[in-house]
Amino acid sequence: MKVAIMFSGGKDSTFAVDYAKQMGWEISYLLSIKPSRTDCYLFHFATVEHTPEQAEAMGIKHYLLACDVANPKQEANIVKDFIEKNPVDALVLGGVGLQVTQLKSLQKALLPSRIEVFASHAGYDHEEIVEQMIKKGYDIRITQVASEGLGEEWLGRQITKDSFSELKKRSQKYGFHIGFEGGYADTFVCDGPTFKKRIIIEEAEKVMEDQYSGHLVIRKLRLVDKVPILR
Repeated sequence: MKVAIMFSGGKDSTFAVDYAKQMGWEISYLLSIKPSRTDCYLFHFATVEHTPEQAEAMGIKHYLLACDVANPKQEANIVKDFIEKNPVDALVLGGVGLQVTQLKSLQKALLPSRIEVFASHAGYDHEEIVEQMIKKGYDIRITQVASEGLGEEWLGRQITKDSFSELKKRSQKYGFHIGFEGGYADTFVCDGPTFKKRIIIEEAEKVMEDQYSGHLVIRKLRLVDKVPILR
């Protein structure tokens, strides 16, 4: 099966790449949409402009499109118009399917073209997914926050076994989804099993809109070769 993966560069869409490879599907390309505004319904805002470097690190064909609107139907049509010109059998989203607005909007837009749209880990437990990614060596950084209990201190932090344990406690206290479904936070992946090179963030700036909401602007990064593990 030929698939395109809706790729924000975050943990869920990066793990969708991992899933597609495990399933033996042909990944025709990664498709990223960079909004010009933070109130976009379907697409992440923070650090999406650096998805080309992530795609290069994984060695996968990639397209980056712009979005200047904040309307689910119009946003979905950007994807529809592109995929109709670059057809695949299915469009794969990251996550467990709780991103209902994104999922249903894209399904409706691509239904006439008979292109299936689904979440890679539908029905899975999101906490277990993050724990799997940590165990597999994914380097996940938090790049956007929008919840009490998160805030500036979490921007740029890596999700490790210890920090994820802390996040779980805060999730229970403040009520945000532990997998960040619903826009509580976004992430950026610097390394993992699907990466042929790893990404080093050299310069980044934290931009806060209010006490609990803000995003990371990556000013400078570079790709480096991965050192083979000697056994």
